[in-house]
Amino acid sequence: MIAGIIARLDDPGFDRWASQIRGTGGCRQPIRLRGHVEHIDQATGDVLHRYTTRTEPSGVLNVPCKTRRATRCPACAEIYRADTYQLVRAGLVGGKGVPASVVAHPSLLVTLTAPSFGVVHNRGAKKAKVPRCRVRRAAPPCSHGVKMTCPTKHAVNDPRLGQPFCFDCYAYTEAVLFNALAPELWRRFTEALRRRVARLSGLSNKELRQVLTISFAKVAEYQHRGVVHFHAVVRPDGPDGPASPPPAWATVALLTDAIHHAAGVVSVTIPAIDDLPERTLTWGKQLDVRPITLASDLTDQAVAGYIAKYATKSAESTGTLDRRIQPLENLAALPITEHARHHIAECFRLAALDDLADLKLDRWAHMLGFRGHFSTKSRRYSTTLGALRAAREEHRRGEAITTGRLPLFPEDTVAVIGDWSYAGKGLSLAEQALTRAIVGGAI
Repeated sequence: MIAGIIARLDDPGFDRWASQIRGTGGCRQPIRLRGHVEHIDQATGDVLHRYTTRTEPSGVLNVPCKTRRATRCPACAEIYRADTYQLVRAGLVGGKGVPASVVAHPSLLVTLTAPSFGVVHNRGAKKAKVPRCRVRRAAPPCSHGVKMTCPTKHAVNDPRLGQPFCFDCYAYTEAVLFNALAPELWRRFTEALRRRVARLSGLSNKELRQVLTISFAKVAEYQHRGVVHFHAVVRPDGPDGPASPPPAWATVALLTDAIHHAAGVVSVTIPAIDDLPERTLTWGKQLDVRPITLASDLTDQAVAGYIAKYATKSAESTGTLDRRIQPLENLAALPITEHARHHIAECFRLAALDDLADLKLDRWAHMLGFRGHFSTKSRRYSTTLGALRAAREEHRRGEAITTGRLPLFPEDTVAVIGDWSYAGKGLSLAEQALTRAIVGGAI
């Protein structure tokens, strides 16, 4: 690696390469592109500006990967986290195209969990004093002879957290199917919530749409036991979205009632398949509904930060891999926990059933079956990630014009013609070390 560092530093194009690295924000796995772009005057056909990667170091341009996953690229994930923070907070206090009057709309933070699929090691993280894991002196062993007690006070980083007491007793089939169908459960929850609000207000569903809309912003989080649950901001608006106030009867109390009802009645039923009996999946009994107010600990900043934090995470906390796993891979040789190994094996087993082929569990085995988006929002909740990215690009373009790196010309009179091709991805170990030094200011 030292030889690679010296070779890169001695390269005549090092300064330009370092400038590209700074432009990516220190991306750990930048995309390398080859090509060119021309700005042509549509009236005269004159080329106003030309750029080609032929003059770049190694003939390529490094651009950021823009992944949301912190395990793959902390730099790009931090930008995604910051954008998600702004998106969620704008829906609570305004900004980014959302009127400031939205702060007067009642809003709640809702956490929907998964049911139990078996006894696992846990830690009472929300209690002031950490309790023992599971003290059941008189509890008989399970049918496989495993003692169902654990007097340990688990540390935060204890690898046993979330692991089953007995792998043979744990309902892996239900756990995998819950992860796969959690997005459908969420969809049914939102529909049931609207119907319940309509009933409590004495309106039909059609009449409700004329006076009220319910907006959401949610994020998925993996629990240590390998199942997802959702944190969501729920906000009522008038018929025109955040720009119009909700009816006076759309109170926190009414919404709380409707959320509890909707979470308790929705389900997804999987009919009997081959040797699998019929299964009905529901939300877990643990449901948390709390109002978001400026006068409490649950402020707009706290909620936005909380949701944005999970938007960059994946299933890594469950002991699985941050990449797709192929069916022919040797699961026993993978550096994963035994609990994750059982989940992944079950994903491949269920994927072989024709009636479950649409779930594509083999493609999402590394996610333990979950195939939904980690962060989503309803259309009218606030701005979009695309709008935030476009604003950032426009700012960078203005900066480039100001510093003379791009010419100033009316955009509507210019045609932009480009031709790009993929040339690779990532950095060598030597380049990774130099990137850390460049971003850290050591070079």
